[in-house]
Amino acid sequence: MKRINRSWLRYGLICSLAFSSTGFARSYDDIIDSKEITVAIYRDFAPFSYQIDGLPQGIDVDVAQHIAQQLNVELKLRWMTADENVEDDLRNNLWKGHFLKRSVADLMLRVPYDKAYSQMRDDIGELVHEQVHMFAPYHTESWQIIYNAKQIETVSTIAVFQYHNIGVEVDSIPQFYLTSAFGGRMRESAKHFSSIPLALDAMSNGEVDAAMGLRSQISHFQHSLDSKQYPLAENAFPMMGRQQWDIGMAVKTQHRQLGYAVGDIVEAMIKQGHMEKIFAHYHTLYQVPDLYLPEKSHP
Repeated sequence: MKRINRSWLRYGLICSLAFSSTGFARSYDDIIDSKEITVAIYRDFAPFSYQIDGLPQGIDVDVAQHIAQQLNVELKLRWMTADENVEDDLRNNLWKGHFLKRSVADLMLRVPYDKAYSQMRDDIGELVHEQVHMFAPYHTESWQIIYNAKQIETVSTIAVFQYHNIGVEVDSIPQFYLTSAFGGRMRESAKHFSSIPLALDAMSNGEVDAAMGLRSQISHFQHSLDSKQYPLAENAFPMMGRQQWDIGMAVKTQHRQLGYAVGDIVEAMIKQGHMEKIFAHYHTLYQVPDLYLPEKSHP
């Protein structure tokens, strides 16, 4: 499945693909004085952050570049490889550094924005995320099913996958959901793939009749398909628990001033429609987090 290319030079982005030599997260003043900011983004994670012919692409790349422009500094990208959980990613890339390379970023994107998660404690009552400050939700994520309309007339309920195969990413929440919900009656129908693009390729090749994954990824890759033959389903996911969650950013706890400055930039991007335009450029469905809706007030 081809990914959508774009001209990097069109935006005049000057960006280092190597890790920053910075050995520790820096304060707002240090970043402004040095005229550069290092932002951590995930590797090979379309439509948010990936490379084509060595050039950075994606929503998070564009967001990071806009933040750097507003701060009047140069952007340096730190490409992250996802570890076993977000706690590991935060530790390895933001506040401590990996044991093989102790350098860290100043800002990390695509971090859960959830009060319960940020206040989570370990088995002795200590804050798990004491070292980081999570802020600036910029997108509300959810799950999405895409299906082959030549094989399935409609997906009004998840129960249809008792009779049709559906592709999911291995070790993902959709995999666990489809193999356990409704007494496991969809277990045999759930076919496992190492990535969402591979699941969608399997659907295009007729190996499965549908695929389930993050709405952002599904909608992004749908653009490369015939949307009439492969529409997005409108079903809910009973017994799944939380079906929507906010994605935000993080800085090291003692550098909240940087967080406040970046938070103001992100809020302006959302309220002025710039964030939605970035998502639209990558053919990705966008949902404004509740924090910025008119009836919501800031905590």
